[in-house]
Amino acid sequence: MLIPIVKQIAIPYLLKIGAGKIGRVGKYLADKEMKKIAIIMGKSSLKLIEPKFSASLTENGVEVLSQTFTESIELSDIAHAAFALPYDTDAIVGIGGGKALDAAKYTAFLLQKPYICAPTILSNDGFCSPTSSLLVQKKRKSIKSKMPFGIVIDLDIIGASPANYIYSGVGDMVSKITALYDWKEAFNRGHEHVNDFASMISYNSLDLLFLKHSYDIYAMEFQRSLATSLTMSGIAMEVAGSSRPASGSEHLISHALDQISAEPKLHGFQVAIAAYLCAALQGNPNRDLLDEILDKTGFWELAAKDPINKTEFIEALKIAPNIKAGFYTILSEPDSFDRAIDLIENNGILRRMIK
Repeated sequence: MLIPIVKQIAIPYLLKIGAGKIGRVGKYLADKEMKKIAIIMGKSSLKLIEPKFSASLTENGVEVLSQTFTESIELSDIAHAAFALPYDTDAIVGIGGGKALDAAKYTAFLLQKPYICAPTILSNDGFCSPTSSLLVQKKRKSIKSKMPFGIVIDLDIIGASPANYIYSGVGDMVSKITALYDWKEAFNRGHEHVNDFASMISYNSLDLLFLKHSYDIYAMEFQRSLATSLTMSGIAMEVAGSSRPASGSEHLISHALDQISAEPKLHGFQVAIAAYLCAALQGNPNRDLLDEILDKTGFWELAAKDPINKTEFIEALKIAPNIKAGFYTILSEPDSFDRAIDLIENNGILRRMIK
């Protein structure tokens, strides 16, 4: 008998999404009595946040004890840098894209300090997940970390980011369609339990993004909903105690592509294309919705301009079922590989996306 796990969960205490929010970070920190901070950011992030960011810190009496730019996401390098930070640091502030935020998140986890993140792109839900994607002896691993204490998303910065990052965020969101199906099927086969609340959060994150308004990715309201949906996806993983609400067969294929591709695509592009394939393998009732979303947002049009290498994708399909031991997905079924090859060769959309 599978016994549900009862545990305490962490959710962001501070959550600010809107235009001009980077210029209020100092107030948010001061209000939470975080007056001494360490900042970890991406190299290109400084020009995106200044001068408003520094001014807000000064005006609110927040002192920067350390400010570093992410050079490495090797776990040992991050650990070394973390324990070199001043002992009286009140909080770790991460600013930038995935690498900077993963480094900052893991630093906060090691030091058991509150973590505040300010993503400058919305390419996936990693900024709000309870894990960090780091290198361990040069191999990419998902490492247990902690949920952010606070999330500050400035929509002025997001709106000025390259469109392919927003499309990547859309791709990561639609992958929940296949991830949730895999999770339910794993439960039906007696492999693990399902947390219904986590599942509901993940489903609702999809509804919030795609049933609320138009498919115009350049509209601020769409970007606000994307930010909120990606945040909810991260919280769903924390509630579940695993990546199951947000990661299934489609993520296994993407992880495999990351390992073998000469030039991996953005995460959201890989998982979205894999999700379309896996939805067909699953007989997923929401496959048409997934297709509609990617069509109406313009995702398919953009992805077709830089298709995934077919040889690499097929190799990734072979590797994917063994990426996570004991992790049931549709790829665990013995006939899935042959069916997938048939789809890659004959499905009109996949023939455009995988060449």
